[in-house]
Amino acid sequence: MISPALSSTIAVVIPVFNEEPVLPELFRRLCTVFDRAPGLNWRVLLVDDGSRDHSAALIENHAATDTRFTLLRLSRNFGFQSALMAGLEQASLIIGVSGAVITMDADLQDPPELLIEMIGAWRKGCEVALAVRRSRRETGLRRLGFDVFHQLFVSLSDYPVTPNTGTFGLMDGQALAALLSLPERNRFFPALRSWIGFRVVHIEYDRHERHAGQPGQTLGRLFRYALDGIFSFSYLPLRLVTYTGVAVAGGGFAVGLFFVMRRLMGIEIAFTGFTTLISVVLLIGGIQLMGIGILGEYLGRIYDEVKRRPHYLLRK
Repeated sequence: MISPALSSTIAVVIPVFNEEPVLPELFRRLCTVFDRAPGLNWRVLLVDDGSRDHSAALIENHAATDTRFTLLRLSRNFGFQSALMAGLEQASLIIGVSGAVITMDADLQDPPELLIEMIGAWRKGCEVALAVRRSRRETGLRRLGFDVFHQLFVSLSDYPVTPNTGTFGLMDGQALAALLSLPERNRFFPALRSWIGFRVVHIEYDRHERHAGQPGQTLGRLFRYALDGIFSFSYLPLRLVTYTGVAVAGGGFAVGLFFVMRRLMGIEIAFTGFTTLISVVLLIGGIQLMGIGILGEYLGRIYDEVKRRPHYLLRK
């Protein structure tokens, strides 16, 4: 491992989607952090993911006065993971092997002040610094969904993934190159970052409230993102279909054997017929449809991989 030099380049990658109310405060707090570490060559790559407000114009105006900031503008809204990929690929050209990249959200729920602590951990020899949420401020349905997903994902994943981690974290040049070598389209960044390995340090922090505006990630998008994580890093849903099929077949065999034995023993069996038949048909039909749906989720992801379309298109 190359020891980080004081003049190393640190690229900060931030996907942006309709973050106009947050951006002025984000610029201010990032500049304050940079002033606390003047020996580093800071570069901020803000990736506009097809924002419909004035986010791109605000970034472009700020970049005109502060060359540490750069706007990457995608041709349309490709989604958070694609925007993150665009920023990471550009960052790899900037930092080389001696620098590092930090990924974070734009809404200031991830405090920029933690960047200094990440840099300190990197200088001490870690290759990946993970920001682990000690607490979070979301409430209601979003909070419940986050908690359930993290517990479910840790239980289902075929690979060890640190719970309560998200986009926020640091990777050195070698770890970034390893991550970018993974060609898959349906990307779940926290799990991919854990999958590549390397020396990891955990940094705990309290996740803040959103500074201003409304979340860009709707519940529907978060749900699809959760499915990407589960189906990309676990075969357990497929195994559950097999286990359920074996259980239903075994139960059916046992019931059939039971009635055959009663018939052989001369015990009369009274049937009402309709209710039992309909219940069994609906149960087995429902299980079959669930199995087909799970197979469809995996097949759809295979179809996406085969098409080999680019993750994003860069406008500017």
